[in-house]
Amino acid sequence: MDKVFKTYYSSPIGIVEITGTKEGVTSIIFAEGEAITDGVPDVLKDAYNQLDEYFKGKRKVFDLRLSLGGTEFQRKVWMELMNIPSGEVLTYRDIANKLGNSNAVRAVGNANGKNPISIVVPCHRVIGSNGKLTGYAGGLERKAWLLKHEKDMMRNV
Repeated sequence: MDKVFKTYYSSPIGIVEITGTKEGVTSIIFAEGEAITDGVPDVLKDAYNQLDEYFKGKRKVFDLRLSLGGTEFQRKVWMELMNIPSGEVLTYRDIANKLGNSNAVRAVGNANGKNPISIVVPCHRVIGSNGKLTGYAGGLERKAWLLKHEKDMMRNV
């Protein structure tokens, strides 16, 4: 099994833990603590640098090697999330329709909730059909912050 590395980025909305192997990023999650890390592979350094650019308003699209686990359906949902442009939102129903199964709204919500790569796989860009913010593993305050940040970046283009 490949060695797993971790590094931490101090964002304006909390510590972000970046995990991966030499092959790709496996998770980006909000963490409670922070550890000192060194010797991380280039793919994690790239993720750190791209997150830094994103939070500084200089990056709207990520270009990282990802190692997505999950089921085939979850990966399809996560790939569809990456098609949502920065500063825009879709509903769970929109995603289900894009996947060709309008009855899969709950399954899309479940897959969205299991997304291991926050921000880069932008599950924060998915909202409820009523237009309100719904569940986000990092907390609704962070989801609201990320959406506002992206809207602000789009205004500054």
